[in-house]
Amino acid sequence: MRTAKPLIVTMFALALLAFPVHAQDAARERAERLRAQLSDLQAQQIELQSRVAQIDEDIQPYNIERSLAGIGSTHPEELREARRRRLEIQRHGIQSQLETLASTRTRLEAAIAAADAEAYRQTVGQPSSLPANPQAKRVKQSHRTLQIKKRRSPSTD
Repeated sequence: MRTAKPLIVTMFALALLAFPVHAQDAARERAERLRAQLSDLQAQQIELQSRVAQIDEDIQPYNIERSLAGIGSTHPEELREARRRRLEIQRHGIQSQLETLASTRTRLEAAIAAADAEAYRQTVGQPSSLPANPQAKRVKQSHRTLQIKKRRSPSTD
């Protein structure tokens, strides 16, 4: 019986010590996952940018004529215009995708910074300072400001 008590206390202490390490690992893993997503996103951006560059080259009048050189038509100008419109539509769609990726990239970079900060806080043993409600910080600040103003203003009793 006497050996069981120190064993239980030791196991409890180890469990308490292991919890912060697990939380820190989770924050680091999250940051690494986010970095992997950012890397994939950057690869997509590069691919789409090269596709836009290719479309910009293809849309040149000389290249449109060359692409339609083997096609006989009584109205070649209509074929050239249709080809140019298709390329414009493709370019517009790809540029929309690039804009979406850019906003996603911004969010990912912010999430990576937050995950890195959380991992650092856990490393140094500080509790997370992120409020559950994003507006909670602003409400606290405005409440503090009101308290300071009340202290500074002369009472009108």
